[in-house]
Amino acid sequence: MSRPGQRPATPVRSQVVAWALWDCGSLGMNAVVATFVFSVYLTGSVGAALPGGTSPASWLGRALGVTGLTIAVLAPVVGVWVEAPHRRRVVLTVLSGLAVASTSAMFLIREDPSYLWAGLVLLSATAACGDLAGVPYNAMLRQVSTPQTAGRISGLGAASGFTGSVVLLRLVYVGFISGTGPARGLLHVSVHDGLYVRTAMLLTAAWFALLALPLLLVSHQLPEPGKPSPPVSMLGGYRRLWTEVNAEWHRNRNLVYFLGASALFRDGLAAIFGFGAVVGVKVFGLSQGDVLVFGVAASVVAATGALTGGFVDHRIGSKPVIVGSLVAITVVSVVMMTLHGANAFWACGLLLAVFVGPSLSSSRALLLQLTKDGGEGVAFGLYTMTGRAVSFLAPWLFSVFVDAFGAVRAGLGGISVVLLAGLLAMLMVRVPVRGEEVAVQPSQA
Repeated sequence: MSRPGQRPATPVRSQVVAWALWDCGSLGMNAVVATFVFSVYLTGSVGAALPGGTSPASWLGRALGVTGLTIAVLAPVVGVWVEAPHRRRVVLTVLSGLAVASTSAMFLIREDPSYLWAGLVLLSATAACGDLAGVPYNAMLRQVSTPQTAGRISGLGAASGFTGSVVLLRLVYVGFISGTGPARGLLHVSVHDGLYVRTAMLLTAAWFALLALPLLLVSHQLPEPGKPSPPVSMLGGYRRLWTEVNAEWHRNRNLVYFLGASALFRDGLAAIFGFGAVVGVKVFGLSQGDVLVFGVAASVVAATGALTGGFVDHRIGSKPVIVGSLVAITVVSVVMMTLHGANAFWACGLLLAVFVGPSLSSSRALLLQLTKDGGEGVAFGLYTMTGRAVSFLAPWLFSVFVDAFGAVRAGLGGISVVLLAGLLAMLMVRVPVRGEEVAVQPSQA
């Protein structure tokens, strides 16, 4: 075991596995709760008879908008709080526990419009806790890796997350959702009052709890790089955040540049996932069932790409992996606008999935490389905040291009513009030699 303040020469395998398992549980939970199952249950069943002129889907959008704003406001100060590694354990445990509790409470949401508001609150709570927990979790990457292995371990975590989404979605579908009639799935759970979906939420909560537990148990064994910082209030946290950002601007502006570039291309990548189903159905003629099958296949491919990208990152560095992936994603997105048919969607969609995983995992590794030892908590708090701050851009440009050209496929052009902007901004980021301290840049101060 490493002493506090001392990092091992090589990563400890059990700690790396525990760290990756948390990602597996978190992304699986997010896929079920926010994307494929509970959100659909709220808008399609719970709020189906909602009175008034506002649709359940609109209320869901508003709730997620408030959630995004909450995350953007709180993520930076959470980053300040978790500057000290021992507080990372506490914050990660509390936020993980709240996510498990709110997901478990979804069992109480029945098929009745009066339950819609409670359901939206629980969904928002799970999403917010999951995103905010990602701040101390990502900061722990420095504690479970070395400068030379951060890219490979980050890729392993991303691959584990995509794999968790596939496995949990299949478990939920086969066990609780598949089939027709009054009872669903292999477990023959009644559809009355939404019991089959509500029970699936208990499985989802248990999934995340079990996979998060190993990291929570071993986190006290992780080395503690950097100097401990005293606890602060929320107002004090924002003051310290401003001090940290100002100091970083004078020390190494490349970190600030990277935060802006990554916010842009991460928004584009999120839009590819968010609008993929719409494009598949409206443009390429896929059925709803085909889209679900494609989602599982794309997650498997993305997991493989993230794992492979981690090894490539280890060989050539994070920035080349990010730039190469963004070039490939942008080119494929543009080409898709000229193609037709389900086969074209499958080929291009899976090709996009190959590069999404590496771009995200190497982004996390590069941020760690640009951050001074002990400052990773603040950096990942800002990373989460900046991503949320521009999360409107790609969806807005998607709609602008659709309206301007009168075709859904044109929306891919709007996403491509955001990806291209992120790519060009990424080219301006100067990366230090891996394993070396980032040099101060007095000429830019």
